[in-house]
Amino acid sequence: MPESKRSRPKHLLIMRVSAIGDVAMIVPLVLGLRQQYPALKITVLSRAFFEPLFREIPEIGFYAIDVKGKHKGILGLYKLFKELKRFHIDAFADLHNVLRSKIIGFFFRLSGIPVVIMNKGRAERKELTALKPKTLSPIKPIVERHAEVFKKLQLPVSLKQIQLLSASEISSKVKILAGEKSCKWIGIAPFAAFKTKMYPLELMEQVIEQLALKNVKIFLFGGGDQEVKSLDKLSLLSEKCISMAGKLSFKEELQLISQLDLMLSMDSGNGHLAAIYGVPVVTIWGNTHPSAGFAPFRQPEANCITPDRIKYPLIPTSIYGKKIVEGYEDCMASISPDQVMKTLIRFIED
Repeated sequence: MPESKRSRPKHLLIMRVSAIGDVAMIVPLVLGLRQQYPALKITVLSRAFFEPLFREIPEIGFYAIDVKGKHKGILGLYKLFKELKRFHIDAFADLHNVLRSKIIGFFFRLSGIPVVIMNKGRAERKELTALKPKTLSPIKPIVERHAEVFKKLQLPVSLKQIQLLSASEISSKVKILAGEKSCKWIGIAPFAAFKTKMYPLELMEQVIEQLALKNVKIFLFGGGDQEVKSLDKLSLLSEKCISMAGKLSFKEELQLISQLDLMLSMDSGNGHLAAIYGVPVVTIWGNTHPSAGFAPFRQPEANCITPDRIKYPLIPTSIYGKKIVEGYEDCMASISPDQVMKTLIRFIED
């Protein structure tokens, strides 16, 4: 059916699985849909772990996909489709654009349900990360690509009018671990999915030592056994520094993040989590770059700290950080701790 002749859906299914940052990036759009179309019924399809991200949005349905269990493979996805059909969904927004989501979309199309798939801009990404010196020309941000999907479904979203989530009430457990808030709370998430996006820990130690001289309390975020060990070690740098790794549920972690005055993150999920609460986010980038469209929502360009492009003119060499280019493995070391502190200080001493 031509887009211009589509009627506005009554029950929209939105699918995004993958990594935590990818799922967090759809939260502002879901907020926008809820605020701008109050009569629209919305269900988000994602992994069960991510449900707390959407529970703070009024009247949002959530359905968990079990990609390693009952929804594995084509037969599993068909079973998922049949489970979803009973909710009388009349439009499907595929914000993932991978084989799994396309198969689900195929089943919906066979039932006469409109399906719109996000255009990832693969050609633009390939050009942006080509291994040649370049003049950076930012490509369309991911949030705008998400918005294009909803526009095609007769649900245009005004990005400027989106009201972000308010700070959450913190549980008694978080209060005990975090203590009273008598100074500015700074979150630091020093890890990322790929080493090419991680600021060297020895340099991060210097940043933490300088931060600890200010009237702040520092919370370290991360997950996984090795990260927990590394963050516990970092927390020994100062009594003002507390590792929260392995101590909180995802829901409790979100509560604490919502209360922060500032988040220092890599090009990774924690920056996006903080951004959905309107928390200022400073990001440190490696072989990826904010020009690829993955900067946290509503965070200014001045908050993005990138390597020396005179020394590393091929940057960005990767969209997600997986691709390793010889000679660029340590490009983040060209960012000094003083440079990071210069950016952070704007939020600490205002």
